[in-house]
Amino acid sequence: MTSYGVALTETGGRPGRLNGAHHRFALNAFMVVVIGHWAEHLTQAYQIWVLGWPVPQARGVLGLAYPWLVTSEWLHYGYALVMLVGLWMLRPGFTGRSRGWWTAALAIQFWHHIEHLLLLLQAQTGHFLFGRPVPTSLLQLVLPRVELHLFYNTVVFLPMVVAMYLHLRPSPAEQRLMACSCRPAAARA
Repeated sequence: MTSYGVALTETGGRPGRLNGAHHRFALNAFMVVVIGHWAEHLTQAYQIWVLGWPVPQARGVLGLAYPWLVTSEWLHYGYALVMLVGLWMLRPGFTGRSRGWWTAALAIQFWHHIEHLLLLLQAQTGHFLFGRPVPTSLLQLVLPRVELHLFYNTVVFLPMVVAMYLHLRPSPAEQRLMACSCRPAAARA
């Protein structure tokens, strides 16, 4: 049990409350955060490609009210870390095919987190990679930052969606392995 009163696992490796009785709620709460982040990126893309705003002025919704948010590497790194921790903590609740897809999202998010860590370290030290005038991630050498982060969010989100779809529609064999609140009611009886 953690100091926050949320058991990650019980003895014998069986899922605790987070990946047991509270798994559906935790997944829903996590998805609210993920979709809120998506809304910011999609709003920024709309501002750039539909409204024709210059990239520095296209800040999403929150960035219009709080411009420093968009330029804060701490905020971007913090979100990448929240995503990584959320994917890792919720993974034990997944079984069968859904676990493979969730693990794929976790692996991709791990790399996305590394890219944000590189950006944060550069912003904090003032030493920028590749002779660039601003913090630059590795794949930013190939894609501009806005497009790159739309790409990252897409390649993390799609396996999450597949994982959740499969998790909420398990095969009979997967239902027997599930120990979380997402298990269909017929399988709990």
